[in-house]
Amino acid sequence: MIIQVEHLFKTYRNGSLEVTALRDVSFSVAVSEFVSIMGQSGSGKSTLMNILGCLDTVTNGKYFLDGEDVSKIKGRHLAQIRNRKIGFVFQSYNLLPRLNALQNVELPMIYAGVKGKPRRQAALEALDRVGLTDRVHHKPAELSGGQKQRVAIARALVNSPAILLADEPTGNLDSRSGEEIMGIFQRLNREGVTIVMVTHEPDIAEHTRRIVAFKDGRIIKDEPVLNQTIVAG
Repeated sequence: MIIQVEHLFKTYRNGSLEVTALRDVSFSVAVSEFVSIMGQSGSGKSTLMNILGCLDTVTNGKYFLDGEDVSKIKGRHLAQIRNRKIGFVFQSYNLLPRLNALQNVELPMIYAGVKGKPRRQAALEALDRVGLTDRVHHKPAELSGGQKQRVAIARALVNSPAILLADEPTGNLDSRSGEEIMGIFQRLNREGVTIVMVTHEPDIAEHTRRIVAFKDGRIIKDEPVLNQTIVAG
């Protein structure tokens, strides 16, 4: 298993008030799975994604990422694991406006210490995987929403992470662009990329292979998608 979560609890304090965001959550994700995490606002799905992405730590329980127990790791070591093991795709793209597509994709490799020519080649290959070889020198303001998200996916892939975490990746897109992005995710998944995606849209979740639904910090459903919506990507 690439992800193994065991009896996970997450509690926050707001002054004297204690809020439990996750309650006894246990599940796993196998290598090359494509899983959607669903739930209404306040259900715990965003808290779970922050923990899976090593952006937050657990209160109790265990989280194994690629065989390593990251439950109690904090600080610089957790950041190193995050940079090495996880690729992020966000609803708002998070591209730097002054950099072109190629330079935005190169950024994670700069932080990883990859040098000039190999870095450029890897970035070009990542952009080719998402169908943007003709937009490598365009800045974000010159790209459509769907193209910006493709750049963000290429950036997430470029360091060959163990998992790809996507947080509402179609939330800012029209339906056609959203379908195109889901087609790219499906193709990447067929190529062996493990993807965990948060969405509140049932029709988007149907593009994945499995749905894990949350309510009040607990898993209420964990089922395969029997009639997966397939898109050419």
